[in-house]
Amino acid sequence: MRAAVLGSINIDLVASAPRLPNPGETLSGHGFRREAGGKGANQASAAAQLGAEVTMFGAVGEDADGDLALDTLRAVGVDVAHVRRVSEPTGVALIVTDDAGENQIVVCAGANAGVEAPADRAFDVLIAQLEIPVEVVEAAFRATDAFTVLNASPARDLPDALVRRADLIVVNEHEYAAIDALRSARRVVVTYGSGGSALFENGERVVAVPAVAATVVNSVGAGDAYCAAVALGLAAGAEPRSALLTASAVGAAAVADPASQPVLHLLHDYEAMT
Repeated sequence: MRAAVLGSINIDLVASAPRLPNPGETLSGHGFRREAGGKGANQASAAAQLGAEVTMFGAVGEDADGDLALDTLRAVGVDVAHVRRVSEPTGVALIVTDDAGENQIVVCAGANAGVEAPADRAFDVLIAQLEIPVEVVEAAFRATDAFTVLNASPARDLPDALVRRADLIVVNEHEYAAIDALRSARRVVVTYGSGGSALFENGERVVAVPAVAATVVNSVGAGDAYCAAVALGLAAGAEPRSALLTASAVGAAAVADPASQPVLHLLHDYEAMT
């Protein structure tokens, strides 16, 4: 399957602590790492490892962080020829994770504000998120005949036209509660962490599946891995319950990996686990 991912490319600055800090509180951490991230890049990495032929559309700075982000995507087979290099610095996410795998994240967009809608329409599925300007996502969805998937994160008000055009919208439970427009969307997958996930059609829940048991090390990239898996499955015509169960297995593998772009296997390997 030919997949295009339109979205953010960041460098994640990740501090680990026993628990998340309260407002105004300083904690002693027990680890720090600098790695490639960004919701768009995370989903592109996951989709490529799951077996899709992936092209990334995004923007990074003309800096060492941009080099790191692109090299990391190339290493898993993502085509980054359409990623722009711009004068703004590469986007950065400041992340704190605790020993239970929960996190707090602040994203500084940087170069991501310079993302442009893809000119190449030769793909089967287009996945986008909201760490880039929503106008760019709208333009890309209007211009393609591909199966369109919107990961509506971070939560924000969505234009009606974008909701109508999206073949699939993927959110977590907090985003679903915050975005009223999703009640009228054709198809929405909602994730509930350890509570599993569900598919809603025109506001009605039609499928619900349990989560796959996992040892949680880091939840930062898990939602992105799940999104890539459920997007590829439903775009390929998989039966919805099967697609959600398979995506849950992918998400379980992702939370057990400390990286924002975890190591994954081919999608059919996870299908065999469900």
